[in-house]
Amino acid sequence: MLANRFNLSIRTGLFLIALAWFLFTFYEFTNGILHNFHPDPDNPVWYWLLGQETGGCIGLAFRSAGGLIAVITSLFYLVKRDLSEAETLMALRLVVIFEALFWLSFLFAINRPVETFGLNTWTIANNIPVTLQSIALPILLTMLFFNLTPKKASTGGIKWALISGTVYIFAFWLNNAGNWIAAVWIKGTDYISLYPANILSFTLTVFGLLSLAVYTTYFAKKSIRKSDFTKLNLRTVGMIITLFGLYFDVIYVLYLFLGPVGGWGMWYAWFTGHNLDLWLMMLPAAGLPFLFLKEK
Repeated sequence: MLANRFNLSIRTGLFLIALAWFLFTFYEFTNGILHNFHPDPDNPVWYWLLGQETGGCIGLAFRSAGGLIAVITSLFYLVKRDLSEAETLMALRLVVIFEALFWLSFLFAINRPVETFGLNTWTIANNIPVTLQSIALPILLTMLFFNLTPKKASTGGIKWALISGTVYIFAFWLNNAGNWIAAVWIKGTDYISLYPANILSFTLTVFGLLSLAVYTTYFAKKSIRKSDFTKLNLRTVGMIITLFGLYFDVIYVLYLFLGPVGGWGMWYAWFTGHNLDLWLMMLPAAGLPFLFLKEK
């Protein structure tokens, strides 16, 4: 009975995550198409929108396709019409390669700043994290793609999934921390020192996400050495997934209740207006059930 409840919880959580991923991505894709494919030659910023946002739109098309496949696949499992191993791996491979193409499209976002930002600020907030994301993540996801085969999935597949997941968290830390640091660079240290909500947000972003990334590295390094991946500690995996999702939940809830504390700035513009990964707030739906698992 407990096993069945756990199984249903995981299936439901994975479906909810896939659905949130697809709906949020598809909305951002259609919104980007409607707003950014009509450049105004009289507007000096139109070239930036074309290079920055259009690249994102192209990538969002690939991610939308991957999200739709994830929704359909997880729906099969939710209604207990399980796919074969080969079918499941094929669906996962398609999701992974579309996600790789999404991050590869961010090469378009590496550019010079618009007039409202200085070079140093734009480098910290955009070019450094985008360079890592657009190069490292496609390479790792491509390696994962080639290892998601029936012969390699239980060894190489899990190995590259652990490596990819770890780099994902580091990439998100670098991106979010860069935007917070850039916001302080523009506004001054009073932007965080005078407002407890901003102190909490800054601390969770710069130090909290980094701590989670370091711990994930330790867990991945220890787990990769195991020859039998059936002994992977799923409770630890669930904890990492849950904490990663809760970070986005806490930051967004702070904004909903308190608004842009200290005034509108680069951090709030980024997190609430240009963040393409707020669907990660749904991650605890699949992470929490693993925390109550008694066996590894």
